[in-house]
Amino acid sequence: MTDKPLHLQDPDCEPAAESPSSAPVERRVLAVLFADVTNSTALYRELGDTFAKAAIDECFEHVRVLLPKFDGRLVKTIGDEILCVFPTADQAVLAASEMQVAIAERSFGGRSIQMHIGLHHGPVLVSAHDVYGDTVNIAGYLTAVAGAQQIVASEAAAGQLSAVLKSCVRPVFRALLKGSQSETLVYQVVWSRYDGELTEASIELDRRLPQDLGALVLEFEDQVVKVNAERPLVRIGRAPECDLVVPHRRVTRQHLTIQMRRAQFHLTDQSINGTWVTSDGGSELHVLRAELVLSGAGVLSLGCRQDEGPAQRILFRYDRRSAFRLSDVKAEVLPFRGPRR
Repeated sequence: MTDKPLHLQDPDCEPAAESPSSAPVERRVLAVLFADVTNSTALYRELGDTFAKAAIDECFEHVRVLLPKFDGRLVKTIGDEILCVFPTADQAVLAASEMQVAIAERSFGGRSIQMHIGLHHGPVLVSAHDVYGDTVNIAGYLTAVAGAQQIVASEAAAGQLSAVLKSCVRPVFRALLKGSQSETLVYQVVWSRYDGELTEASIELDRRLPQDLGALVLEFEDQVVKVNAERPLVRIGRAPECDLVVPHRRVTRQHLTIQMRRAQFHLTDQSINGTWVTSDGGSELHVLRAELVLSGAGVLSLGCRQDEGPAQRILFRYDRRSAFRLSDVKAEVLPFRGPRR
C-alpha cells in the first residue's frame, strides 16, 4: 500500500475552493466503503486490550493489502473500522467480497474475526487526508445496519454495477437515507460461496430500516450506553436502577437525564451539586437544575469540576453517523444545492 495522498489530480476533476484551513479540496464521485469489526467489545473483553488490538491490526492489514488490486485507497482507520474509497462501485463490491473471504478464512490472535461492510456511491469532497459529505454518512449508516459477515450497499451503488455484478446483489430492506425525500432500496451483496447460508428474503414484506438519527454514546469505566431512537431517554445517577450508574457520594441518586428529541440530545440536571459539561474546544459549563443541548464530544463531570473528581467523569460523543457531518466551512463547497447537516 503506497502512501499517496487522497488529493487526486485528473482532467475530469473540478477543483473546489480552498477552505480557510488552506487544505485544498476537490469534488469527486466515488464509491465509499466502511469495514467494521463485528462485536469488537467482546473481543477486547476476551483477549485484553493488547492482544485484541494486535488481532484487529492484523485483520486490517489483510484488508489493506487488497486495496491496490481494486484501485482502492485507505482514507483512515477509526477505532475498529476502516474507511476506503474506490473509483467505481464495481471495484468497491469486488474489494468488499474479497475482504470478507480473506477474513473468513483466517484466525487472528487464535480466534475468528467477523466484519460487516457498508458502501455507497455518490459525490464526495476529497481533501489530502479525508473525505466528507452525505455519501460518507450514508456508507457509515449502512455499515451500522449490516450484520456480521454481511455487505450492504445502497440502491445508488447497486445501480452503478455492471451486469455481471448486478446478479450478485439482491434487495433486502427499504430505508429513508440522509439527504433523500423518498424511500430507497438497500441491497445485500451475496459474496458467500455457500448458497445454503443465504436467508430467503421477500422485499414485499414491510421491512423498513430505522432512520439514521444518530446516537450519543456515553462511556463510564466499563459501562457504555447509547441514547438513540430505540432508547431516547437515559437516566444517570448513583442509584442502581439508573441506566448509567456513577457510585460517588457527590452524585445524586438520579443526577441527570439525557433525552433525544428529534435529532438533538438534551441534558437535564436534577441534582444537588450540579453537572459540569466540557465540549471539545470549549469551556467548562456548570449546569444546575437546568437544561443544556449536548453537541460534538466532551466530558460530563457529576457533582464537581473535572479536575476535582476524575472518578465520576463520563465521556460523551456522537456515533460515527453524526461524527462525519461537515463543518460549516466544508459544507459551503459541497456539490449540492445547500449546506447539509
